[in-house]
Amino acid sequence: MKKVYLDNASTTAMRPEVIQEMIKVMTEDYGNPSSTHSFGRNGKTVLELSRKSIAKHLNCSAQEIIFTSGGTEADNWILRSAVEDLKVERIITTKIEHHAVLHTVMALQSDYNIQVDYVTVNPDGSIDLTHLSNLLSEEKKTIVSLMHVNNETGTILDLDRVGIICKQYGVLFHSDTVQSIGKTEIDLQKTPVDFIIASAHKFHGPKGVGFVFVRKNSGLQPLIFGGEQEKGLRAGTEAVHQIAGMTKALSLSYENLDQERKYITDIKMYLIEQLEMHIPGFRINGKKDDFYNIINIILPFSEDKTSMLLFSLDMKGIAVSRGSACQSGSIRPSHVLKEMLSETDLKLPNLRISFSHYNTKEDIDWLVQSLKTL
Repeated sequence: MKKVYLDNASTTAMRPEVIQEMIKVMTEDYGNPSSTHSFGRNGKTVLELSRKSIAKHLNCSAQEIIFTSGGTEADNWILRSAVEDLKVERIITTKIEHHAVLHTVMALQSDYNIQVDYVTVNPDGSIDLTHLSNLLSEEKKTIVSLMHVNNETGTILDLDRVGIICKQYGVLFHSDTVQSIGKTEIDLQKTPVDFIIASAHKFHGPKGVGFVFVRKNSGLQPLIFGGEQEKGLRAGTEAVHQIAGMTKALSLSYENLDQERKYITDIKMYLIEQLEMHIPGFRINGKKDDFYNIINIILPFSEDKTSMLLFSLDMKGIAVSRGSACQSGSIRPSHVLKEMLSETDLKLPNLRISFSHYNTKEDIDWLVQSLKTL
């Protein structure tokens, strides 16, 4: 049976070169990087070269890159330390953030009784920046947490513009950049953001590893205590082979970015053309020109097909999702789409289709043909 993987916003296949790099490090550089003997020093060298490589791609200092287990830990760490250590009294966010942000914010609100304000979301999924400015006119120690690329719809936030607004009001700015790191350029010398995060498995690296950019002198304090690893900010022996794999994946992603972005954009446009031709009445949640590797659509099918849609496609070898993989087993409607759609549209089948450079037009043909026969 033909297998088609169109769930790349959930996770991506590792590049072969990444696997080879990880095998090399596991075989040759397995020393604990905190140890002072030669095995440890070799591991430390891999670690620090990785840090420098990642910093170079993002145009920041290597000292501003801290390794983590991934995006969820990073979001929790930044927001919790902002409240506990930086004495932030208010968090401004939206109701369409990843649950790593939303659930952390709710927990902090419960534990510390801090003020939480939600920026208005427009029907196309974009953020009302005028409302953000209005919220910031209230003087209070604040952190703004807005994701760069929405993981369900691909809606893009103007990082530079929001950063300038936050700087104007003298507040901290954190952005969950899990869906954009490795897929678009970010220049941290030009973009006034205090904290961004990455997760390697979103750009063809291994699961279980990521990093945080923490701008110098932010005052952020550790979430995990123990040893003095990661400048004392993140205790625990670093997973050197994972970090080396992530670094290789990021380097390859940026080396091939222009070529792969054009290729994936063409695949996305081809899907839209085929849907317009074969599934009349389908609609895009968001805008056609949202982030190039994600599209979220409503299908003009009867409500009774909604619950079986993913199962039916899976039986045909097609992997897609109805939202974040972290909640794909839920029968509840997506919290993102709830902010964008009417009650009637929420009952209709929706799909998130997300692409990588491994996809082909033949994959799209099989998906559209399968949707036609449901």
